[in-house]
Amino acid sequence: MVQKRAENWISVDTLDETGAAQELERLAREIAAHDVLYYQEDAPVISDAAYDALRRRNEILEAKFPDLVRPDSPSLRVGATPIEGFGKVSHEVAMLSLDNVFDEDGMAAFIDRVRRFMGFPEEKVVEVAAEPKIDGLSASLRYEAGVFILGATRGDGQVGENITANLRTVKTIPERLEGESVPDVVEVRGEVYMGRADFERLNAEREKEGEDLFANLRNAAAGSLRQLDSSITARRPLGFFAYGLGEISEVLWQSQQEIQDSLRGWGFVTPPYSRLCSGMKDMSGLYDELRVARPDLDFDIDGIVYKVNCLDWQIRLGTVSRAPRWAVARKFPAEQSITILKSIDIQVGRTGTLTPVAKLEPVNVSGVIVSNATLHNEDEITRKDIRVGDKVVIQRAGDVIPQVVEVLKDKRRGKTRRFAFPECCPVCDSRAVREEDETGVLGAVRRCEGGLVCPAQAEARLRHFVSRNAFDIEGLGNKQIAAFFKDGLIKRPDDIFTLVAHDEKSKAKFASREGWGELSVSNLFVAIEARRKISLERFLFALGIRHIGEMMARRIARHFGSLEALEAVMDAIVGSFNKKTGEAWERLMSIEGIGERVARAVVVFFEEAHNRDVLKGLKEAGVMPQTVAKVESDATSPLAGQTIVFTGALEHQTRLEAKVCAEMLGAEVSSAVSKRIDIVVAGEGSGSKRKKAQELGLRIIDEAKWIALSQRT
Repeated sequence: MVQKRAENWISVDTLDETGAAQELERLAREIAAHDVLYYQEDAPVISDAAYDALRRRNEILEAKFPDLVRPDSPSLRVGATPIEGFGKVSHEVAMLSLDNVFDEDGMAAFIDRVRRFMGFPEEKVVEVAAEPKIDGLSASLRYEAGVFILGATRGDGQVGENITANLRTVKTIPERLEGESVPDVVEVRGEVYMGRADFERLNAEREKEGEDLFANLRNAAAGSLRQLDSSITARRPLGFFAYGLGEISEVLWQSQQEIQDSLRGWGFVTPPYSRLCSGMKDMSGLYDELRVARPDLDFDIDGIVYKVNCLDWQIRLGTVSRAPRWAVARKFPAEQSITILKSIDIQVGRTGTLTPVAKLEPVNVSGVIVSNATLHNEDEITRKDIRVGDKVVIQRAGDVIPQVVEVLKDKRRGKTRRFAFPECCPVCDSRAVREEDETGVLGAVRRCEGGLVCPAQAEARLRHFVSRNAFDIEGLGNKQIAAFFKDGLIKRPDDIFTLVAHDEKSKAKFASREGWGELSVSNLFVAIEARRKISLERFLFALGIRHIGEMMARRIARHFGSLEALEAVMDAIVGSFNKKTGEAWERLMSIEGIGERVARAVVVFFEEAHNRDVLKGLKEAGVMPQTVAKVESDATSPLAGQTIVFTGALEHQTRLEAKVCAEMLGAEVSSAVSKRIDIVVAGEGSGSKRKKAQELGLRIIDEAKWIALSQRT
C-alpha cells in the first residue's frame, strides 16, 4: 500500500481561500477515488490510517473555511444533523412500475405485443437487455455538471421524498461522475440494497442491543435509507445498483446496453448477470440460471427485468397506465423446500391470541435457514390435517414469512394423531375461547381470557390498568410498570395496592432504586392511595374486558350502579344452563348498544376464575369502585321505574333526546326487547324489534303517543 505522509502537506494555517478551495477539491477527488477502490473494487492502495488522515484534513479545512464546503464534500457522506422531515421532489421523468409475468407464456406474450405494436413480422428478433430485479428501495440520483446534487425515492412515481443527505452516505454512489460523455443533466435510476452478510451482522447487533430485528433485506435497506438522521444511515452497510436513466439533457446512446456501459464508466455498479438476450431461448436460459444462483447471492432478487434494447423502439412503444410497454418483470415463484414438522408450539400474544407455530427440522428456503413457520390458526391445522412428524412443504410468503403450504400425506408413516388445539392457555391455564360473531359463527382466533393474570399479556394489561382513562396513577407509567414487572414486584393489578406494605417489609427500599428517591416514592404511594376509591366506569374500563371501551364501561356502570350488582347478574348468567336465556341475560342485553358479542365478552371475563381472583384481590387491597348515582329524575312521574325501548326512526326527536327525556322521567332505557320491557316506542322502519314486541304482547306506541305521554307526565 502507498502511505502518503502528512508532513508533506501544506499547513492549513498558511492557506488562503484560494489555496483552501483548491485543496478541498483535491481532497474530494482523492477520497472519492479511494472509496471506489475500497468499496467497489476491494483493492485499497492506502492504509486505513492514511485514509482517516485525509478525512481529518478535509474536516479541518471545512471548519476553518465553512463557506467553501463543497456539494461533493466527503464530510457529507458520513451523516449530517437531523432534519425535521423529508421534502418532496417531483420527478421530471416519472419513475414507472413494471408489469409482471410469471411464466414463459407471459414472456412470449410480451415479445408478441412488442412485435404487433411495432408492426414487425413474427420472425423478427426482439433483442432485450435483461438484469436481475433487485429487491431493495428504488432511488433517483440527479447530477448536474457531473456532481451529485439531489436524490429521491420513487414515491408515487410522480413525487418522491428528498433523501439526498442519506444517499450521500452510500459509499457506492459516486459524488462526481468520471469518464467521458457525461450530460450536463442526468438522473441515474437504481436500487438501494443491503447485502445478506451485512444484514445478518446488523440484526445480530440489534438483537444484542435489545432492538427489534429487521424482517428481511428490503426492510433493512428501506428502514436504513429513510432515517431523518443521516448519521444513522451512514452506519448502515448499504449499496446501490444502477440500472437506468431518468431525465437527461441530451441523448448519447442508441441502446439500453450502451446506457449500462456508460453507468459503469461513470463509476456505478450495475446488477451482475445483466446481459443481452436474443429470443426466448436466451431469456429462459437466464431465468433458469438465476433461479439456481439466487440462494447464493449476497443480495435479494425477486425476478428478472427484460427491457427492449433499442432506445428508439422504447420511445415508440411508450407507456400504458403506469408501466412502460417496452419492459416487463418475470417474477420468481416463492421458493419451496421440504422438511419435517417436529412439533407444534402455541404462542400467546400480548392481546391473548393463541397462535400455532410449526417447529421444523431446519431447512434452507430462498437462502434463509428456516426452523419455524406460522400455522395461522386451528382451522388451518384441521383443514390441512397437519400432524407432528409429517413431511411438509415450506415456502416464504412474499419471500418473507415462512408458512406450511401442504402436508405430504403419502409420506406419512406409522400411527400419527390429529393435533388437539388447547382450550386452555398454555401460559396461565385460563380458558381460551373462540368468539362468536353476531350470526353465531365462530371466529378463527382463540384467545386466553386470563388477561389480568396471564404472564404473556400481563405487562400490556398492567399498562392499560394504570393508563390515563383507567386508574390514572401518577408516577406509575409504562417505564415504571416495565421495571416493577421485570423485578416481580407487580404481576397482577392488585399487586399495585400492596406496594406500600412490600416496601415497609423489604430491606431494599424503593427509594434506593435507580431513578427513585424519598420524595418520588412518597408521591407514588400517595397517588396509589388516592386511587383506592375510583368510579365504577373507570374500574370496568381498567379491567381490559374485550370490546369494553370507555363509553360501554360508562353504560354498564350506570345501568348496574355497583360492582356487586353487576357480579350478581354475572353469577346468575354463569350458573344458568343456557347462558343466553333468562332474566339476568335479558337484563345485560337491555343495556343500550351492548349487543350479543359484547355481552358474551363480559360474561366470559367474569366466568374465568382467575379474573374473579384478581377482583377479590383488589377488594381485599381496599379498592372500592364507587356506586354510580342514578340520573336525577322525577320520582313522581308515572313512567318512573318503567323500562322503555326506542326502535326505528324518530321524526321529532333524536334518539338521544328521547333517551334523556325518558331517564329524566324516571324510566330506564334499554336497547333489547324482552319480556321485562314495559313500553316499545316504534318509529318509522322498526322491524324485528317491533315484531318481537308483538310476539311478547308488549305495549307498543308510536312517536306521537310517546311525545304526548312524556309531556303529560
